[in-house]
Amino acid sequence: MNQESAAPRKIFAGPRLKRLRRERQLTQARMADELDVSPSYLNLMERNQRPITVQVLIRLTDVYGVDPRDFMETDGEQSVGEMEQILADPLFREAAVPRAEMRDAAEHSPALLAAMVRLYRAYSSAREASEAGVFANADPDRAESFLGESPIDRIRSILRDARNHFPELDDAAEAFAADLPAGRDLFFALSDDLRARHGVRVRALPLEVMGDRLRWYDHHRRQLMISEAMDQPGRTFQTAYQLALSEFSDLLNEVAARLAPSDDMSRKLLRVTLANYFAGAVMMPYARFHEAAELLGYDVEVLAARFGASFEQVAHRLTTLARPNARGVPFFLVRVDIAGNVSKRFSSGRFPFAHSGGTCPLWNVHATFTDPGRILTQVVELTDGSQWFSVARTVRRAITPWGAIEPRFAIGLGCEIKYARRLVYGKRLDLNALDATPIGVNCRLCDRPACPQRAAPPALRTLTIDETMRNVSPFTFKDG
Repeated sequence: MNQESAAPRKIFAGPRLKRLRRERQLTQARMADELDVSPSYLNLMERNQRPITVQVLIRLTDVYGVDPRDFMETDGEQSVGEMEQILADPLFREAAVPRAEMRDAAEHSPALLAAMVRLYRAYSSAREASEAGVFANADPDRAESFLGESPIDRIRSILRDARNHFPELDDAAEAFAADLPAGRDLFFALSDDLRARHGVRVRALPLEVMGDRLRWYDHHRRQLMISEAMDQPGRTFQTAYQLALSEFSDLLNEVAARLAPSDDMSRKLLRVTLANYFAGAVMMPYARFHEAAELLGYDVEVLAARFGASFEQVAHRLTTLARPNARGVPFFLVRVDIAGNVSKRFSSGRFPFAHSGGTCPLWNVHATFTDPGRILTQVVELTDGSQWFSVARTVRRAITPWGAIEPRFAIGLGCEIKYARRLVYGKRLDLNALDATPIGVNCRLCDRPACPQRAAPPALRTLTIDETMRNVSPFTFKDG
């Protein structure tokens, strides 16, 4: 059976259709005429009382230039997942909100839910700051409030809303890469461009000079200094990053202004994030990289060798392939350390990341630390029944001098199970015969009753205490 084949399903995306109409400042009569339907039928579609037909999807593409997949993907489930994480906070212990109500809110009032998510994150940031003692020496006469969404959470929200895809940066990076000398090593080609166009000299310096710094740009001397501890893909990436800041600063500002982060810290962090994106796009130009990825079955290590990139750089780039006429497999990526802390997460799909805490210990991304450098695969099933195919491997970020603490990270790269056949890692597997490993987003958001790895009770279930019994899980709780 083809995993990507599925029975035709009815598409109900009324609120999204209504948002498109309002964004284009159209009346129902005007849009109905342009879509070649009656105003009454458009009204029914907007209220989810009629499905959006294939013919209407085609007209939406032809008339408004939208991607029909945007109407077929279920953002509502992701919003529901975010609200479940918020309601798992003990603050809302007494507020039992049925999932059906959350789904209705996600479908009909997405802006309201987005505002609630931002408000809760601001509250969480203030609470964490208070617990850390930040307020202990605060100036009582200070007028401004500490309350606010953290810059990191704000940027993650921007990346999620953009599906980690920025077409303006991809187009600019692709055009720039096409003009570089053919057959020249990319690092040296980028270094020559920086020196010729901007008077910036790129130098690799010894550890005793660089210290803890991996990259340092000296504005006065116009020198980009890169530590010898960085491998060649890292040096190329850092040079491309500097090129983005030197040659495409206006473009970075334009994209950042469109995404409109609300504070200075978030704007600076967004510029860094966009420059990193541009660097990856220069090393792996979109069309050429997408073609190679499809041809090679998304073999990360072969792609890394072909494009002079690292495993992590390729895995990250794979999450950005969302060009409408050349989409790749919609991957998600997570980077964890040996303690389970998540330091990086990206997604071009709908994988439900936790906003805080670690990941499920049953996910084999953690098992990679016992077998460094080897790729592990796994089929996992979340508590909502969705199944995902996961590829995991440890990575090194830079050379570690003898005696220094060596950072240890693992990358988890995954996609929905229906795409697994397109991956070289899943082609020889009988996916129908494989038993999926049941995992959760994390312990607080997982209600599987008999998990021997459970470290905390689920936040949305009532804990029960029985002196006469000990189960495989240290916590027992009511089903509903």
